[in-house]
This record gives sequence, C-alpha cells and structure tokens, in this order.
Amino acid sequence: MAWRNFLKSKRGIVGIEAAIVLIAFVVIASALAYVVINMGFYSAQKAKETIDRGVGEATSSLQLDGTVVGKTNSQSKIQYLVIPVKLAVGQSEVDLSNKTVTVSVFYTNFTLANIYKGTYNGSDETNVDSLLNASLLSDEGAMFAIYNDDGDSVLEVNEKAFLVIKLGDEHVLVSYSKVKIEVRTSRGAALTVERLIPVGLPENAYVDLG
Repeated sequence: MAWRNFLKSKRGIVGIEAAIVLIAFVVIASALAYVVINMGFYSAQKAKETIDRGVGEATSSLQLDGTVVGKTNSQSKIQYLVIPVKLAVGQSEVDLSNKTVTVSVFYTNFTLANIYKGTYNGSDETNVDSLLNASLLSDEGAMFAIYNDDGDSVLEVNEKAFLVIKLGDEHVLVSYSKVKIEVRTSRGAALTVERLIPVGLPENAYVDLG
C-alpha cells in the first residue's frame, strides 16, 4: 500500500515538472515571436525610409511653373533667359542660396559649368527689366528672384521663383540652336530645361520659348 502511494506521488511530481517545462517553452517561444515581429516591423520601416530617400534623390525638388522667356539684344540674339519654377510635389522647402545651388548652361559651342550668383534682394521684384539689370547680373550669371517670400533665400510652399540668366556677349543664343539649362539644388535630382531657339528673332524684345 505504501509502495502504491509512493508511485502515485512520483507521477504527480513528474506531471508538475512537465507542466513547468511546457510553460517555459511557451514563454520562450512568445519572447522569440515578439522579437521576430519587432524585427520585421523595424526592417519594413527601414525599407520604407530607404525607398523614400531613393525616390527623393531620383526626383527634382523644383519643377517648371510656366513659360520660359528669352530676351534678345540689339543683334537679335537671345542674351537673357527667365525660367519660372516652384516646389515639386511633396517638397516642403528648398534652400536657393549660392552655396547650395549650381546653374549650368550647355550650348552648341560652349558650356558654362556654374554661373549661379545667389538670390535677388532688390526692392522691385515685379519689374522684369529690373531683374535683368540687377547687380548680380552685371557681367554673366544667374540668380533666383523669389515672390511672396519672407525675405530669406528659402523657397517654400506657396512661393514662386524666377531663375534669371544673363549670358555674356560671346555666349548669346541664335536661331535654330538648342540650349539646355541644368539647375541642381542640395536635394534631389537636377531640374533640366531644354529649349529650341526659334527663327525670326526681333531686336531688344521678349520671346516666348514655350
């Protein structure tokens, strides 16, 4: 009788030990599952951030916002270009200071690597002739004039900017030729503008380049 009771008590102890081991396995499995799920969420978030950065670098932070205009000199050759731009979709702001922007001009017989001078800080931003004669364009160069701005060099939402380019006398544009302007900011891909110069250019006049 005593031996039978001893065997029953041993079976009870083994059952308790098995339950403890089983509970330990369940706890460890739950902890591992928690770690795996968290790592999955972390990896997915990192992948999303990487994709977002890649898309941001592949698209330009600026986009055209109107018609490109040229102005001819007394020899009926285009010496000034005015390019309207705004922020691209999804962009919050872009710094247009001369330390973060480069403007290059590519033409049939010349290439200007960077002629950007900075942002226009004059008092009359509504007069295009004032922009063309600004001190930043005294020789050859390019500048941004920002409208509806708060006085800084940052292009923000609901603001618009005009890139004004003055070419030197030896770099004027003639009919039937093609010019390409590349604007590169600190973020994203470069904004590229290509135009074909039309025939029959008048003297000292503004020309719609499309």
